[in-house]
Amino acid sequence: MAVSRVSLRGLVSGDGLPERDSLPRWLAPLPRRLENFGLRIAWLVVAINLAGTAFGFWYYRFQFADTPAIMWPFVPDSPVATLFIALSLALWKLGRNNEYVNALAFFGCWKLGLWTPYVLTVFAGAFLETTWAPMYAFLYLSHLAMAVEAFLIHRYSDFPVGAVFVAALWYGFNDLVDYFVPIVGDPHHTYLPLSDGAAVGGTTALQLAAAGAVALTLSATFLALSTRAKKLEAGATAGARRS
Repeated sequence: MAVSRVSLRGLVSGDGLPERDSLPRWLAPLPRRLENFGLRIAWLVVAINLAGTAFGFWYYRFQFADTPAIMWPFVPDSPVATLFIALSLALWKLGRNNEYVNALAFFGCWKLGLWTPYVLTVFAGAFLETTWAPMYAFLYLSHLAMAVEAFLIHRYSDFPVGAVFVAALWYGFNDLVDYFVPIVGDPHHTYLPLSDGAAVGGTTALQLAAAGAVALTLSATFLALSTRAKKLEAGATAGARRS
C-alpha cells in the first residue's frame, strides 16, 4: 500500500518538470497535479494522439474521396490537431522543443476539441440519425479531451508572438477555405449531417458551423497571447523581487 502511495505521488509530483508559472485560472484551468500527471505520461499521451490521428484519417476517407487532392491538407482538421499535440509533446520530451509546433498544437486542440462537441450538440438530432450512439459519444468525449490537453502546453511553451501568428494564420486560412472561399470545389469543412443551406434556428447549418470555428480561432489567439503576456509579467515581477 505504501509503495502504491509513493508511486502515485511520483506521478503527480512536479519534480523534474517545467515550473508552473503563476497564471490566472482562466489561462491554466487544470489542477497542478493533473498537469504534472499529463506531463509524466507524455509518451502515452503521444501514442494515444497518434492512434487518434490514424483513426481520424480513416474517418475522413469519404471526404478525401470527394475533395480535390490539392485541398486535402484542409480536410482532416482534428487528425492534424492530434498530430500537432503528439509532435509538440514528443519534441519537448526529446529536448527539441519547437514553439511553432507548440502554438499549432494549442490552437488545434483548443479549436477542434471544442468545435466538434459544439456541432455535435447543435446538430445532435441529425447526427444521431446517421451516427451510431457509441461513436457519437466517443467523438464527443475524445474531442473534449483534446481541449483539456491543450492546457499542458503552457508548462513548456512561452507562446512567442511569431509562433502564435503562424498558428493564427494557419487556422484562420482554414476557416476561410472551410466556410467562405473554398478556392477549389465546395467548402472544405468537416461534413455536417445537414446540407450547408439547411435552415436551423433562423440561420443556416453552414453559418452556425462557421460561427463556432471563427470564434474558437479568435479565442485561441487571445488565450495564447494572454498566456504570453502573463508569463512575461510574472518573469518581470520575479526579476524585480530578486533585485
